[in-house]
Amino acid sequence: MFNRRSKKMKEMNAELNITAFMNLMVVLVPFLLMTAVFSQVSILNLNLPAGASEIIETEEKPPKALEVVIRKNRLDVLERNSGLLKSIPNIDDQYDFAELNQFLQQVKAHPEFNTDTGITLLMEMDTNYDALIQTMDAVRLVELEEKDRDSEGNTIHGELFPNISMGDAPPDTSKLKTITSGDKK
Repeated sequence: MFNRRSKKMKEMNAELNITAFMNLMVVLVPFLLMTAVFSQVSILNLNLPAGASEIIETEEKPPKALEVVIRKNRLDVLERNSGLLKSIPNIDDQYDFAELNQFLQQVKAHPEFNTDTGITLLMEMDTNYDALIQTMDAVRLVELEEKDRDSEGNTIHGELFPNISMGDAPPDTSKLKTITSGDKK
C-alpha cells in the first residue's frame, strides 16, 4: 500500500502559479520607471596641472595668462605676470559671479586678451563644489542680450574663456600682511 501512494505522488504534475508574481511586476516596473531620477551629464574638457617631472622651458617674455583665485571670502582675478587685476568680495557670504562675469567681459574686450580662450582656476582646499561649478560657468559663458535670442526664444550664450585649467591656490598673503602689521602696533 505504501508503494501505491508513492507512485501516485510521483505521477502528479504540479503546475506553477505565477499570476501573483506577474501582477507584482506589472505594478512594480512602471512605478520604478516613474520614480527613477534621470540625470543630465555634460562633459567639460579641463587642463589639469602637469606633474613636477615635466621640464618647463622658459621664454624671454612669458605669455599673458588669466587666473581666478577662489578664496573663502572673495574672488581674485589675476594676470599671472603682472599680478592682481581685481578683487571681488563676497556679498552676504555668497560669491558675486555676476560681477566676475562682467569684469571678465571687460577683460575679453581688451586687445591683449581678446584672442585668449584659456583661464586658470585656483582654489583653496576647502572650496565648495557648487562654488567651483558656478565659477566655471561664470568664466566660460556670457549671456547675450534679449535681441540675441534664437527662434524659439532661448537665450544664446557666447564664450569668454572656455579652456579651463585647474590648480591649488597659493597661500593668502593678505592675511599675513594684517597679522604682521598688527604685531608691530
